[in-house]
Amino acid sequence: MTFPWLTLLGLLPLLGALVLALPVRGAARAIGLSFALATLGVAVAVTVLYVGGTDLSVRQPWISEFGAWWALGLDGMGLVMVLMTAVLTPIVLWAEWGVQGVGRWNAQGYFAMVLALQGTALLTFLADDVLLFYMFFEATLIPMYFLIGGFGGALRRAAALKFLMFNLVGGFILLASVIGLFAVSAGRGTPSYLLADLAGLQIPTDTARWLMIGFLVAFVIKAPMVPLHTWLPTAAEQATPGSSTLMVGVLDKIATFAMIKFCIGLFPEASAWVAPVMIALALISIVYGAVAAIASTNLLRLVSYTSVSHFGFMVLGIYVFTTQSINGTIFFMVNHGFSTAALFLAVGFLIKRRGSADIADFGGVEKATPVLAGAVLLAALSAVSLPGMSTFVSEFLVIAGTWSRLPWVAAIAALGMVLAATYGLRMYQRTMTGPVSDEVATHFTDDLGGRERSVLIPVIGVILVFGFLPAPIMNLAEPTAKAAMQRMQLDDPVAPAKGEK
Repeated sequence: MTFPWLTLLGLLPLLGALVLALPVRGAARAIGLSFALATLGVAVAVTVLYVGGTDLSVRQPWISEFGAWWALGLDGMGLVMVLMTAVLTPIVLWAEWGVQGVGRWNAQGYFAMVLALQGTALLTFLADDVLLFYMFFEATLIPMYFLIGGFGGALRRAAALKFLMFNLVGGFILLASVIGLFAVSAGRGTPSYLLADLAGLQIPTDTARWLMIGFLVAFVIKAPMVPLHTWLPTAAEQATPGSSTLMVGVLDKIATFAMIKFCIGLFPEASAWVAPVMIALALISIVYGAVAAIASTNLLRLVSYTSVSHFGFMVLGIYVFTTQSINGTIFFMVNHGFSTAALFLAVGFLIKRRGSADIADFGGVEKATPVLAGAVLLAALSAVSLPGMSTFVSEFLVIAGTWSRLPWVAAIAALGMVLAATYGLRMYQRTMTGPVSDEVATHFTDDLGGRERSVLIPVIGVILVFGFLPAPIMNLAEPTAKAAMQRMQLDDPVAPAKGEK
């Protein structure tokens, strides 16, 4: 393919961010949304070409002395992450149409930062060069920092700083491993950061394990997983609902995406070596995140803790090493992106009306605004993975794949599903049901408006459609899952024949 579709896909939103750095005055929102929709159009074109068998990869020399390339590529997992990012960005911009910042920050700055985040995230998903991946992996922190610090709540600056410090520490550790890979490849004769070249290197076992730990620490922070998760509830509580949607729905998926692409792709033996620890952390995250969500008194913190639990499922699916569980994880990454969007955006509409995110300040909302209450219910049901929702399919695949190799681990993980039902229904009961308080009657005079409905309908629609028709996404993701298993040199467990022990 001669036309650089993938380069255009990644750079188009960054161009939009640069345009919004100019004094465009009242046209900023329209310009930002136009660039986001144009990026979605390119993503659709890329999907058509990819499904048609076109090779879209880009490879041009970048920094020859380091062996770094402008190398972009796409597989099924990368494609579904690109599509999720391209769809969620214009939805977030439409949802945050009336956003107001603090001080010098305004809607133009918000739209510019969202486009910058979209562009850097897309290029992270597309990068086939480790140094290029690292550069955009770190670059995503800049717009997210300003989205929290410039447009968040009263404690936004502390939350933005906490977000930045945690992720920078992970980035510095990752940088050490990136430098280590350069040393290893240079020691073999020709330095290279191309993923394909590095995957072919025979790295000594101890060296590979140390290098892999550097990658993994950064991804465990980014995901985030217990005990390095504490930045997420703070950031989600202070950020706007749209910013939290992008942070949890898109940005944090880079971690699980990279565990498959880089940890397994570059360090298969080290990944098998660390698997027991990762499975233990995944189980802790599943249970702890769900229990913390049940105990939460703030809606935004509750949603963030559900994500800690769900990321535990995703990581579990990766490190039990079955085709079914890895495929389930990839599908879960997409489903969780839309489920989180539904939750954060619906909760955002609640908070906008009430002026508070405290659960105790609600009650009886379903009588005052039944359509909004229905949207919250559907979003909550997607979070608890109700059958018929796309999240159920992915969570079932993870647990079924885990059961085939480690039944006792699957049994513990299934506890997370029970706890999820508790936090989802308890949240709905405490906020939506019961008598209408005077405060709710005063603030909830209008149900969902046209723009708010147009925000939630496509998000909930995706959750329902892929709940009944998961095949399109699963068919795209399955080759990546099979390739990961081949890289690990593992076969799926085979059930014993009847009569065998």
